[in-house]
Amino acid sequence: MIRKRVALAVASAMGMAFAVGVAVGQNAPTENKGVSVSAPTFVDLSNEVDSIAGRQLRMRTVTIEPGGVVAFHSHKGRPAVAIAQGGTLTEHLENGDVHDHPQGEAWTEANGISHWAENRGDAPVKVVACDVFKP
Repeated sequence: MIRKRVALAVASAMGMAFAVGVAVGQNAPTENKGVSVSAPTFVDLSNEVDSIAGRQLRMRTVTIEPGGVVAFHSHKGRPAVAIAQGGTLTEHLENGDVHDHPQGEAWTEANGISHWAENRGDAPVKVVACDVFKP
């Protein structure tokens, strides 16, 4: 069921991309070239939120300076997916587990996850994070 949803979302996105190409002009490319797509990381929302009403899907770039920390927080009702775009983020889970997320790695932050994170490196860490958020 989840794979069908992902496949449907990918097909819809490809269809929209094609439609935009046609709208831009007759010389729009008809095949991808020089494009690679990573395996998706996703959260099944059926067990994450009671209702989607009043929620937003948001995407942000979070930059953590050397020695910087993201304070302890919970993802109850706020599922997320993230990918490190530069540096390595060190994640500390409530249960004591520690995970390093190097550049290019994607991960999920779902119901039941409470954690904090830090940049132990010498350069800023950039993370692109997408979550379902209730303002």
